[in-house]
Amino acid sequence: MLIEPRTRGFICLTAHPGGCASNVSRQIAYMSAGRPISGARKVLVIGASTGFGLSSRIAAAFTLRASTIGVFFEKPPVPGKTASPGWYNTAAFEKEAAREGLYAGNINGDAFSDEIKQQTIALIKKDWGETDLVIYSLASPARKHPVTGELYKSVIKPIGETYKNKTVDFHTGQVSEIAIPPATGKEVDDTVEVMGGDDWQRWIDALSAAGVLANGAVTIAYSYIGPSLTVPIYRNGSIGAAKDDLEKAASQITSKLAASGGKAYVSVNKALVTQASAAIPVIPLYISILFRIMKEKGIHEGCMEQILRLFRERLFTSDGEVEVDAQGRIRIDDLEMRADVQKEVAARWKLASTQTLPEIADLNGYRDDFFSLFGFGIAGIDYALDTEEMIAIRSLV
Repeated sequence: MLIEPRTRGFICLTAHPGGCASNVSRQIAYMSAGRPISGARKVLVIGASTGFGLSSRIAAAFTLRASTIGVFFEKPPVPGKTASPGWYNTAAFEKEAAREGLYAGNINGDAFSDEIKQQTIALIKKDWGETDLVIYSLASPARKHPVTGELYKSVIKPIGETYKNKTVDFHTGQVSEIAIPPATGKEVDDTVEVMGGDDWQRWIDALSAAGVLANGAVTIAYSYIGPSLTVPIYRNGSIGAAKDDLEKAASQITSKLAASGGKAYVSVNKALVTQASAAIPVIPLYISILFRIMKEKGIHEGCMEQILRLFRERLFTSDGEVEVDAQGRIRIDDLEMRADVQKEVAARWKLASTQTLPEIADLNGYRDDFFSLFGFGIAGIDYALDTEEMIAIRSLV
């Protein structure tokens, strides 16, 4: 079939298998180019098919040379209709891993459920025995609680009062004012249920109870803080409440793992174009300005650069020490949060309008990054050719 991008708001409804495969190959080439890292050997990635999770799995396989199991919830293709991009990403990763002789197990299903946790444990027992690194990288708008069956939905809202600021329609470049009403108490609680630390703890508890966590096992979850500009909608908003809960979970998990020498970390990462961040008002405008500045300074990073630096400079150092901030968090957002970068962001933010945006921001780069998530706009791909949409993931459990 001829596959073209079809969008609805901040969502792309189609994905191109060739473009997704090219993205994966590019990340593998980048991860493989430097010296190998000594570290974990059996890596479980929960949320392994896109964004930071995908880059983490690629880094684990092609820099650590580790075996990996990826858990994800992706839509398979049907004749005449494409799969979701994470499906094609995983199929491409699996193919490249097999070529290198690297183990790659895949489980597709609701990672919030007890069923998927038990399937994962069964696979670890059968093929590995235990895992020594668990990466938790889930981003979902909703969660069905595995015990009560209640469905929780997250919201992106401030807490306490209406938030007003600029935002941009990244499709048109139109800058406008937006007013976002505050979240109710229930909306905040529901967002914490979806995006907080409860499911991460349930995963580690289940793995530990099953005896498949190695002594000294490390687990890491990803978070974001951001600058004062986005604090009302992000860190002090409903999502921020969930991230606070995630950080509390890290401390609780570390206490549980202490007897076996294990440890839990939260890594605070840089703002990037992801399917999740595209949904947050204000953030696309902030990112487009930030990217322009960081590119001008020669310090811009995408997912693969962030994760490789996380692995090389934080998690798997030569002396075994993991650098953390006063709250015990790994900070890989250090370049974004540099004082000179944020000073320039604040100055350009005041000038931001539909007319000035082409001069002060990189909206084209934002668009390119967004569509590349779905395999579109990739150099070397002929999008005018008929493309086979029925791509299989062969090692799917």
